[in-house]
Amino acid sequence: MIRPLVHDPLLLARKSVPATKEDLETARDLLDTLVSHKDACVGMAANMIGITKRIIAFDCEGTYMVMLNPEIISSSGEYETEESCLSLLGGPRKTNRFQKIKVRWQTEALQTRIKTFTGWTAQIIQHEIDHCNGILI
Repeated sequence: MIRPLVHDPLLLARKSVPATKEDLETARDLLDTLVSHKDACVGMAANMIGITKRIIAFDCEGTYMVMLNPEIISSSGEYETEESCLSLLGGPRKTNRFQKIKVRWQTEALQTRIKTFTGWTAQIIQHEIDHCNGILI
């Protein structure tokens, strides 16, 4: 189900709590909402649809991916960039990101995975994990 977007910075700044199997419907709703905004958005976190759970969805090189409880376990190649956010009004804002990140997460089948991401995909994941941590750019 496509859900309305949250734009309130106070709500978006709340730290998310771990997701469980009871949150799989939220994961599906998040993905549906992301796909409905695909022309303007490449990633979303659950708090962007009003649910403070550690769930993100994003475009991973043309394929949509969902992560429950994502955690960056290593990073390298810091750089400065500018990003926009569908939930925040205004133009792009400066932020620092890493070129390469290693992420641990759970799949929708609740299986733990670890994978290294680079470039644009790594940047998207970092932005969405920031949302889970209550960090706004």
